[in-house]
Amino acid sequence: MNMTSSGLEADGISVHEVTDIRNLTQAQLMQLGMSQLAYVKAVWMDGETAFAIFAADGSPMAVAADCDLAVAAIMQHEMMPALVH
Repeated sequence: MNMTSSGLEADGISVHEVTDIRNLTQAQLMQLGMSQLAYVKAVWMDGETAFAIFAADGSPMAVAADCDLAVAAIMQHEMMPALVH
């Protein structure tokens, strides 16, 4: 790693801002992972099991007929799926 005038550089990637996670505000903490993570949870809809997709903050995003379809939809949007039991 090299220290440059623009910040820290590692493997050709320049990092301009470093934040100590111990000093995050509540609002910053709530936004952490919002664009990278989605949760899948089995739900009961219209008398059948379905799989709901939720954003990291718990906001509902979509419903899929099966778990594999829910995970595929999340990955298609370049997010990381997490299963909730």
